Amino acid sequence: MRQNQYNNRLHYPAYFDKICSAEKAALLIDNKNVVGVSGFTKAGDSKAVLPAFAARAAKENLQITLISGASLGYNIDGLLAKNKALIKRMPFQMDKELRDSINSGKVLYIDQHLSQTAEFLAKKQLPPVDIAIIEASKIDKNGYIVPTTSVGNSTTLAKMANKIIIEINTFFPDNLESIFDIYSPPETNEPRPIDITTPESKIGNNFIPLDPQKVMAIVFTNHPDEPANVKEPDQKPFRIADHLLNFLKSEVKKDRLPIQLKPIQVGIGKIANAVLSRFMESSFADLTMYSEVLQDSTFELMDAGKLSYASATSITLSKDCRTKFFKNFDQYKDKIILRPQNISNSPEVIRRLEIISINTAIEIDIYGNVNSSHIGGNKIMNGIGGSGDFARNALLSIFVCPSTSKNHTLSHIVPMVTHVDNTEHDVDIIVTEVGLADLRGLAPRERATSIINNCIHPLYKKQMLQYYQEALQHGGHTPHLLSKAFSWHIHYNEKGTMLFTNYSA
Repeated sequence: MRQNQYNNRLHYPAYFDKICSAEKAALLIDNKNVVGVSGFTKAGDSKAVLPAFAARAAKENLQITLISGASLGYNIDGLLAKNKALIKRMPFQMDKELRDSINSGKVLYIDQHLSQTAEFLAKKQLPPVDIAIIEASKIDKNGYIVPTTSVGNSTTLAKMANKIIIEINTFFPDNLESIFDIYSPPETNEPRPIDITTPESKIGNNFIPLDPQKVMAIVFTNHPDEPANVKEPDQKPFRIADHLLNFLKSEVKKDRLPIQLKPIQVGIGKIANAVLSRFMESSFADLTMYSEVLQDSTFELMDAGKLSYASATSITLSKDCRTKFFKNFDQYKDKIILRPQNISNSPEVIRRLEIISINTAIEIDIYGNVNSSHIGGNKIMNGIGGSGDFARNALLSIFVCPSTSKNHTLSHIVPMVTHVDNTEHDVDIIVTEVGLADLRGLAPRERATSIINNCIHPLYKKQMLQYYQEALQHGGHTPHLLSKAFSWHIHYNEKGTMLFTNYSA
């Protein structure tokens, strides 16, 4: 009877005796274990076993090191942090509860380029993975995993873990195989190139291979991914998008880019969605994407006939878009592909495909250094994510941010960033709602002039010019006035605004 109940999802008979509850599976996790979990940007993550372990940790003295692809949904990171179940977390997170625990020193955090985690695990530069928890849409006849809405680091985690728990999530369709391209670089002393030459290239399998002997538990669930919170952009993101698209149009006119551009990578959030939505109203056509996350705007571009193909490592959608996606899966399945994140974020592939990379900054300084991860220099927000993977290797490395926020009390263009994630050497274009600075081929002094003239908010322009003129008097290849380089941040902490009544005071 049990086999008939599950045979459309579980095609490997040896696993039937391992079906159990999430609570029983969570008992397999020991104190101080290194646990790897599937999931990338709230997609394809553990929705049963990790919450069960968090509940167990609330009653017992248990802590783990947790490795994922990127952020987890349903406040699971926060639940683990609240129940003091985490020793260390990597390589990315987006949860306020966990963020507070990291910034207070209660949880250690490794903020890592998202392309690196799998390689570090494979090369044994990180502690061994004791147990992996991986979500599946089904198990094939060999005991291998067909994922749900993300691949992330699941392939490497399944390979490296000593034990495996599989969550089979029946919420998702059981026909998702066609959208996966699971490839792992071979273990050899002679490194081989990753043979991806277009976003459409397929070089792997449609399943995650594993050793069936490692599988300790099978847990059935029926839970959707946490839906993406898609906020309607205000005018700032749309003005940023307009500046950016005008720039890309000029690049086409100058014969630097083809009309279909090069493959696009776009981060997540309001500005990213605004940029992609503006493409629908543009003359660009037959666009392709080689990115990390497929969002609502990705499928809107496909529906509009603007985007022909998209490659990523996860799909993160609003509830309405998710319903539409699965309802119309047959019309999308040949236009998208999901890969492991060490492939979607591979520097080698990004360089070869000549990606146009568009990412969001927290703050940018007058020489083009970008802070993507920290507030005030010491408090983590989310992390660098994949921005560094793409920025250093893209054909065009573009960073966007509003010029100000919090009623203009905070300028996002500052004399010196308080934390550097992406250096000036990896940044080509900066865009705010005020304008765009093209930094290609410019020396530091020229970059400063371009950013001040084009990107800073008018309220802060005079103040920045005063700072820069003083810095010039002290000379140097990259003029800075160290006594005042962080004066804007200090003034904000003391007065609640970066705007000086009297700059020289």
